[in-house]
Amino acid sequence: MDIGVVFQCDPPASTVVDLSVKAEAAGFSHVWTFDSHLLWQEPFVIYSQILARTSKVVVGPMVTNPGTRDWTVTASLFATLNEMYGDRTICGIGRGDSALRTLGYPPTTLKELGECVHVIRELAAGRAVHYRGNEVRLPWVKPGAELEVWVAAYGPKALALTGEVGDGYILQLADPDIAAWMIKTVRAAAEKAGRDPAAIKFCVAAPAYVGDDLAHQREQTRWFGGMVGNHVADIVARYGATGAVPQALTDYIEGRRGYDYSQHGKAGNTHTEFVPDDIVDRFCVLGPVESHLDKLRALRDLGVDQFAVYLQHDDKEQTLAAYGEKIIPALVA
Repeated sequence: MDIGVVFQCDPPASTVVDLSVKAEAAGFSHVWTFDSHLLWQEPFVIYSQILARTSKVVVGPMVTNPGTRDWTVTASLFATLNEMYGDRTICGIGRGDSALRTLGYPPTTLKELGECVHVIRELAAGRAVHYRGNEVRLPWVKPGAELEVWVAAYGPKALALTGEVGDGYILQLADPDIAAWMIKTVRAAAEKAGRDPAAIKFCVAAPAYVGDDLAHQREQTRWFGGMVGNHVADIVARYGATGAVPQALTDYIEGRRGYDYSQHGKAGNTHTEFVPDDIVDRFCVLGPVESHLDKLRALRDLGVDQFAVYLQHDDKEQTLAAYGEKIIPALVA
C-alpha cells in the first residue's frame, strides 16, 4: 500500500515545497495538492519546485477539473513537468467544485469530464486527439511518455464513468464499509465496459491526525465531513436520499445549512457543526498509531492501493513524522 499526502497551496509556497521534501524523506509515495486558484496559489507552479527538490515522489492535483483551464493547456503542463523531471506526475480530476463554484460556475457535466480525461491523457502521451473540430497533438512529447488519470467520484453515474475511463479512482473518505461499496461499483462498471477491473487503482484520501486527544482531533478534522457533505448534497438533490449511494453518506447531511467556500478545507470552520462525531471518526483516520494501522490495513484488504493523508490541521509535521517513522514502514511492502 502506498501512502501519499495532500496539501493545500497556502502561501508561502515555500512551506508546501518544504513539507513535500520532508514527505519524500519520510517515505510518502505521492504529493497531491488542492487545485482551486481563487482560494489557494497555483499548484502547477509549485509542482515544478517540488519536483526539482525531490527525486521520487509523484506529484499532481487532488483534484483538477475540466473547467478552469483549456484541456490542452492542462495536458501541456503535465507533459512539460514529465519531460523536465521524468514522468513523475499524476492527474487527479473531477467535475469541479470550489474552483468552479467560486467563479459562479456549476460543475462540468460527466460527458465533458469523460472527454477531458481522454484528451489530457492522450496529449500528455504525445498522441493525437480530435479537439474542438481539429486534430491536435503535442509534437515535442518524448516517445513512451504516459500520464495516469485518476477520477474522483461519489455519485452512481460518476462512479460508472470512472470504471469506464479512469486509470484510478479517488474516494475522499476513509470509511471501509463505504469504500467497499464504491470499489465494487467502479469495478462492476469497468467490467461492463470491457476493461480489466483489476487494472484500476484505488486511492482513499482523508484527514489523518496521530495523537491521543481524540476530541481535539475531531474538531480539527470536522471540516472534512462538511466538504464530503457538500458533494453528497448534490447527489441527494439529483437522485433523492435513498439508493444512489450508501445511506451513511446521506443521513448525516439532514442538518446541513449551506456551505461557505471561504472556509473550504479549513480546520475549525463554522459551517460544519452539523457533522457528528461518529461521521468524523468514520471518514477520517484519528487516534494513536495503532488505530491508524488498523483502519489502513482494513482498507488495504479491500483492495485500496493508496491512502492519501489530507494534512490540514494544527499538527502537520508531527503527523507527517509519525507516518514516516511508524505507519509507512508497517504498511508499505
